[in-house]
Amino acid sequence: MSSANNTADVINGTSQASSKVPRQTVDEQFLRDIFEIMVKDALKDGSDPHSKVIEWKHPHELEKILDLHIPENSTSKPALLDICRQVVQYSVKTGHPHFFNQLWAGVDSYGLAGAWLTDALNSSQYTYEVAPVFTLMEKTVLSKMLSLIGFPDGDAIFCPGGSVSNMYGINLARFNSFPEVKTKGMQGLPNLCVLTSDKGHYSMKKGAAMLGLGIDNIIPVETDEIGRMKPEQLESTILDVKAQGRVPIMVNATAGTTVLGAYDPLNAIADICQKHGIWMHVDAAWGGGVLLSKKYRHLIAGIERVDSVTWNPHKMMGSPLQAAAFLTRHKTLLAECHSAHAKYLFQQDKFYDVTYDTGDKSIQCGRKIDVLKVWMMWKAKGDEQYEKDINNIFHCAEYLTNRLRNTEGFRLVLDKPQCTNVGFWYIPPSMRGQTEDKAWWDKLSKVAPTIKQRMTEQGTMLIGYQPEGNRVNFFRMIVSNLDVTTAEMDFVVYEIDRLGNDL
Repeated sequence: MSSANNTADVINGTSQASSKVPRQTVDEQFLRDIFEIMVKDALKDGSDPHSKVIEWKHPHELEKILDLHIPENSTSKPALLDICRQVVQYSVKTGHPHFFNQLWAGVDSYGLAGAWLTDALNSSQYTYEVAPVFTLMEKTVLSKMLSLIGFPDGDAIFCPGGSVSNMYGINLARFNSFPEVKTKGMQGLPNLCVLTSDKGHYSMKKGAAMLGLGIDNIIPVETDEIGRMKPEQLESTILDVKAQGRVPIMVNATAGTTVLGAYDPLNAIADICQKHGIWMHVDAAWGGGVLLSKKYRHLIAGIERVDSVTWNPHKMMGSPLQAAAFLTRHKTLLAECHSAHAKYLFQQDKFYDVTYDTGDKSIQCGRKIDVLKVWMMWKAKGDEQYEKDINNIFHCAEYLTNRLRNTEGFRLVLDKPQCTNVGFWYIPPSMRGQTEDKAWWDKLSKVAPTIKQRMTEQGTMLIGYQPEGNRVNFFRMIVSNLDVTTAEMDFVVYEIDRLGNDL
């Protein structure tokens, strides 16, 4: 029998050896039942504006309702399906038009299809050998992102979230200044530090703790009244830390801060970083999506001058979680900094071009396929529709800002927000026209938490709140659902007033 016939017999399951091996079957009916639950309950019903964003239960109540116990014997399929319906019932519907709680929201059919296909194929991104299509797809999408930033000859990789992407920035900056740290560690190095906006993301501190720099070596830089890093304060701080004998290895600028949505002045910061020879990283996890809009791209002017960027397509671009990219202008640095040359994965004598094996550039081994959902959305929409989507959320945020500015009982935190974060206070009728002394502000600080409790318990809407600096608790309204309309903005104003006018 020929080799070709042998191969065909094995593939068809007719060879003597294969006939003795029990075949694992896919339970198609169970998957169809689950698919029906996902489409009807989670997606269709879950995005109906007349439905609840959440059916709220306290932890001790939910523990009694859900049968989460792992049994010794198998569970019947009908019972499993019932539990899956409960999973949907008691989960937050992040695709709901009234979900404004996070820097991500909405559901996109193409992105979701990509996520389902990703899990059905269940591969890992580390080598071309095991992920041939996805390796090429990641190369294509990351090349597009690099081009939009202005890194035509750069390098990039998908990471498990923006916090890890920011950690990559610190690690590459440190390696760039002190390459011996990879082999010898921190011993013998000077006191290294990182400078960041005092409105920057907390992942800088997490990264410093994990990488051994220490949280105390994350140095905050003062920001202006709308949350942007002050360049003059940055230079002053650099001079101060140098005078203390410390070595600044990185400046972290932010393009879209999490609370106020501020864009740091990148060109001015780049001038200072170039002058002092310091690596410049930009955390554009949230605000990087403006690179897709001619109208709003000016907010991120100067990004082509920096060394590295964090950009999360699962935020402003609306991709399903998670999709986070780290991008750098330095072509070989990711591999130099992270590679460990594992011989069982990254053999150099493979029969194909091993430059397509990207896993050694990552700090991970197994790496989920995050690119397919991003590629699917981008391929379906094209640049033109994405630009319209980005412009739409900015339009809706500006519409809401104007509504709040002209509606009694509402007060804006920033008169003209830079991004689609709209911060505001609601002042109940009982507190209007009073002297705004400390006692008044203390009372106002309790308004947002009370309204948040009511909206959560009633399930009508989810909006976050927090204090910030010397500002007491205010609502942080995030417009990130690409399908949002001005009707949803009107609903926010109406619902906040309905929930709080008796306080």
